[in-house]
Amino acid sequence: MSHIKAAVCHEFGQPFIIQDIEIRSPIDSEVEVTLAACAICHSDITFAEGHWGGSLPAVYGHEAAGTVTAVGPNTKDVSLGDKVVVTLIRSCGTCPSCASARPTNCEEGYDGDLGPIKTTDGGKLHQAMACGGFAEKVVVDASQVVTLPDGIGMEAASLLACGVITGVGAVVNAAKVRPGQDVVVIGAGGVGLNAIQGAAIAGARRIVAVDMEPSKLDVAKEFGATDAVLATGEPWNEAKKLIGRGADAVLVTVGVAPVYDQAPRYLAKGGNIVMVGMPASGAASSYEAANFAAAGQGMIGSKMGDVVIKRDIPWMVDLYKQGRLKLDELISGTWSLEQINEAIEDTKTGAAKRNVIVF
Repeated sequence: MSHIKAAVCHEFGQPFIIQDIEIRSPIDSEVEVTLAACAICHSDITFAEGHWGGSLPAVYGHEAAGTVTAVGPNTKDVSLGDKVVVTLIRSCGTCPSCASARPTNCEEGYDGDLGPIKTTDGGKLHQAMACGGFAEKVVVDASQVVTLPDGIGMEAASLLACGVITGVGAVVNAAKVRPGQDVVVIGAGGVGLNAIQGAAIAGARRIVAVDMEPSKLDVAKEFGATDAVLATGEPWNEAKKLIGRGADAVLVTVGVAPVYDQAPRYLAKGGNIVMVGMPASGAASSYEAANFAAAGQGMIGSKMGDVVIKRDIPWMVDLYKQGRLKLDELISGTWSLEQINEAIEDTKTGAAKRNVIVF
């Protein structure tokens, strides 16, 4: 066991405490990654506020990038010194979901209470989301990492672990948007901006961003939205007027249940709602089922953009290097680990696209 510094959550809704923890060496097919960057995702904040439950004390953080500094005896395809993205997508490779190219729904459970980290006195410390990236190092399964080529910085690369793949993947993998189709993206935060980028990459005809904040709508246009609608009154009417019809795909990227109530109003016949944002546990929405059946519409859940990370992340890196995918522009600020509570408060204001912890 070695000692590293980590931001530990001891009580839901309270600031993290920077402290030494213990981390063991990698075993079996695991890798140790010394982190260079870990972005702050709203999912980390939602967990840390207790909205989804979970075990404490815990180390959150799951949008990370760094250098492989140790490997387990059975690790394949990852070598010492590799620069990698570290994701929360832990895949067994053999369950029905993994075998059908849906590793984001791997059916092999993982208990973060039994992970590689402990308190310095040997007590339980939960490795949240199979990652625990708000720390100087992580030990994760090799299935969770993707080797990076030269030409991309660690801060930008860390965004590929969640926010980017979730937004872009929801468009290309879940919604399967085709050239010439029309898309509405509700929410122009970090994931929403990447859904907008994904729609542009997929060749959508019109991309309508919907948000409560005018400033976010301005940013949405910088990331590829053709139109912007303020989410007041009945914004679906304005969106339909801009498109000339309903949308083929409506992506809900905010975790707010009432927004899901409104999402069907944007749809064209035969269109689909893609459910990306995750409301708090217990939050419910309601729909008139007959309307969906009569119009041939549907609702699709999309977890982490339905990505296959070793296929999709290299593709997105190529798009970035070609100038077709914005990553650097998503970074609002960089912060040290000791500043993580300030970075989280800044993220909660809604003004930041992505704040990144650098080590």
